[in-house]
Amino acid sequence: MASLRTRARGGAARRKSPFGRLRRSPPPGAIPAPSGRRSHELEAPTIDLDALAAEPVAPIVLAVSIVAALLLLAVLALALRVRRLSRRLERLTRGTHSESLEAVLDAHLQDVSRVSRELDEVEARAAQIESALRQSFQRVALVRYNPFEDTGGNQSFALALLDGNADGVVLSSLHARAGTRVYAKTLTRGRSDSPLSDEEAEALRRAVSPLEAAAGRR
Repeated sequence: MASLRTRARGGAARRKSPFGRLRRSPPPGAIPAPSGRRSHELEAPTIDLDALAAEPVAPIVLAVSIVAALLLLAVLALALRVRRLSRRLERLTRGTHSESLEAVLDAHLQDVSRVSRELDEVEARAAQIESALRQSFQRVALVRYNPFEDTGGNQSFALALLDGNADGVVLSSLHARAGTRVYAKTLTRGRSDSPLSDEEAEALRRAVSPLEAAAGRR
């Protein structure tokens, strides 16, 4: 009786799931999973961490240390170069209130331009003054003498006055008991249009000699 009930229950269970014995077919294009010993051989290989830890790491550590040392030296060199550039910038911006290098350079260029204009003005003024000075008396020579036997003290004289172009005049004064006479003779380029006495010629020679020496030095 019990066996009959068991069989009836099994038959009912089989009737409730008629597809229990059917296998699910794989989707189209799917690769069937290996089974048995072959599936075990195709599994991913395991990584042995103990073996990796036991491998020598000294060369790797040494290489990393060398690279770190080289990088440290490069950083120190860059820091030193930046410090030198900072000092140069401080010297360049000394005396200015600008923080920008461009503003400092602009200010320096403006100063250079202003100084150049002022220098041109000074040169022009110097040329004018030099031209004016050449027309003024620059050389003076005096020769005193006694033209008459009855007078003494060398009261007579010959005075040569010359400018930078050796143009000027020779003044002669003749002193005697009866009176004193003064004569003037013009000079052009160191030459007189009238005959000169010995004393006048000597005064002219003394006045012209420094001018000739200055012209030779130029």
